[in-house]
Amino acid sequence: MSGRLAVSEISPVVSGGCHPAKAVVGEHVPVTATIWREGHESLAAAVVWSGPGPDARPVTVPMTLADEGLDRWRATVVPDRPGMWSYRVDAWGDPWATWLHTIRAKTGAGLRAAALANDLATGAALLDRLAAQAAEPAAARAAAARLRRADLPLDRRLAPALGEDVAALAARHPLRELLTRGPVHRVFADRTRALHGAWYELFPRSTGGRDDRGRPRHGTFATAAADLPRIAAMGFDVVYLPPVHPIGTTHRKGRDNALTAGPDDVGSPWAVGSAEGGHDAVHPALGTAEDFRGFVAAARGLGLEVALDLAFQCSPDHPWVREHPEWFTARPDGTIAYAENPPKRYQDIYPLNFDNDREGLYAELLRIVLHWVDQGVLIFRVDNPHTKPLAFWQYLIWRVKETHPDVLFLAEAFTRPAVLKDLARVGFTQSYTYFTWRTGKQELTDYARELAAEADFLRPNFFVNTPDILPAGLQHGGPGMFALRAALAATLSPTWGVYSGFELYEHLPVRQGTEEYLSSEKYELRPRDHAAAEAAGRSLAPWLTLLNRVRRAHPALRQLRRIDFLDVDNDALLAYVKTDPATGDAVLCVVTLNPFGAEEGTVRGAPAAFGAADRPLVLRDEATGELVPWDGATRVRIDPARAVARLLTKELPR
Repeated sequence: MSGRLAVSEISPVVSGGCHPAKAVVGEHVPVTATIWREGHESLAAAVVWSGPGPDARPVTVPMTLADEGLDRWRATVVPDRPGMWSYRVDAWGDPWATWLHTIRAKTGAGLRAAALANDLATGAALLDRLAAQAAEPAAARAAAARLRRADLPLDRRLAPALGEDVAALAARHPLRELLTRGPVHRVFADRTRALHGAWYELFPRSTGGRDDRGRPRHGTFATAAADLPRIAAMGFDVVYLPPVHPIGTTHRKGRDNALTAGPDDVGSPWAVGSAEGGHDAVHPALGTAEDFRGFVAAARGLGLEVALDLAFQCSPDHPWVREHPEWFTARPDGTIAYAENPPKRYQDIYPLNFDNDREGLYAELLRIVLHWVDQGVLIFRVDNPHTKPLAFWQYLIWRVKETHPDVLFLAEAFTRPAVLKDLARVGFTQSYTYFTWRTGKQELTDYARELAAEADFLRPNFFVNTPDILPAGLQHGGPGMFALRAALAATLSPTWGVYSGFELYEHLPVRQGTEEYLSSEKYELRPRDHAAAEAAGRSLAPWLTLLNRVRRAHPALRQLRRIDFLDVDNDALLAYVKTDPATGDAVLCVVTLNPFGAEEGTVRGAPAAFGAADRPLVLRDEATGELVPWDGATRVRIDPARAVARLLTKELPR
């Protein structure tokens, strides 16, 4: 702070300003601050908002007093292009507003002109100052002259000063005293996919179908491209591929993570590297680099983006093991340390050591990312980022964004909250979250509120399942649980995702008490016949398609900051309203948490976003097409045999 007034508790500020806050192009970003001064004089404040680039011209956005008791001021800024923005909060004493308040209070108390002589002279002097700094001074000069007319009645002397012309002039050219400038803070504006989108995880090697003996055939980028229209038809925006690189053979894992692999076992894609190449190569069985670029182009033609896994770890056969042994950790017996999480051991994975040759390793990993950017990949899902130094990620992400600001990074870090959040602060665009394990009404409510409060730096990606995580609810909850978890993920978070097989209700664990899939696709080919499942009515694809259609139609479901929970007298029903401040769009969601039977309850609270404060509404249920009368206390019944959620949008006034 530089000046007389107190300007504090500014938001958005991340880690005291050490890291930029996050936004996307077109997002309405609230800027708030606590501002006060001694005495009773009026204040004014504004946000000085500057875009990226040396030629950017700052824009001044007036602030309003949002909470008088707490001295909280607020404004909304909107980045209109990607890049690093900056802002500061300016505050000042507003002598004209002080004079207006004083003169109205005194005339309202019945004071006459004689008692107001000094006040009238003060007002005229302020108007002289206003005229001197305004390009169009006539209204201020006329009002000052009228205040000095002692021969006129008081109401006529005051009329021009209290009129609309002077008010408009003072708003355009405010008088400022004791100007106080807050510190400059940064906001990085990503493209909109950073905030919202629907992800679909696909193993290309499982798309080859079966041979005439029923055995799985290894898929290719071409067979995976043939599956893209199905994914696009469900309304997904991003198709995410696990590592597509050559896979090592030394200590290769067999089916269901067996320590010994058979001759036909394909190994884990996360054991990156073999004689065929490392992180900048593609597995020969999938095709060539040109075939990969063809896959990316095919996806783009369907409106899909390709996200690629960044697994910065190596198999024992990776070329780096031979060429750069200093990038690994040597054990006392001279062998290279493999990955361990005692008592678990991963002999097929060598972690990287970031301390022996920091400069060389950092440069090589940056080269790897930029290589895939050159192949058309602009989204990376980063495997286990919490096992690498935080400083490395800050270096890598911002070096990439220097030349490619539209590249996005998703942190796969199911780890301690402090670690997850610090990864987001240093630059990760999105983060996996704990949604998979949030199942009860109160914990879902608390978690959604927590994420909304952290929207300045952490953007969630609600995956309902992953190749590593088959939640207990999906193992035992039947189709209804799959449907309601999808509904929660797609409506609570602006970004959500599914791992292939979810729509087929794949739910068998390798053994009870574990979250690992039986016949895990991490270790074997797993072809699926989606067409047959849909024809037989054993697919969730129609529901996923509907959810994504509603999300695309309603901006309220594609934002994070505005969510309000409504009271329901049934703990098996969760009700909330999401609102988009840019468009005024709103969606009221009521989701059952019981996958097996119907639940009924009264939802209380008039959703102001629908204009329901003074009259009932008719809302449209996007899930069923019904028109639903709605007022401040509405009875709702949800039967998962029909639909697990009501997705209500404004239809028409009753």
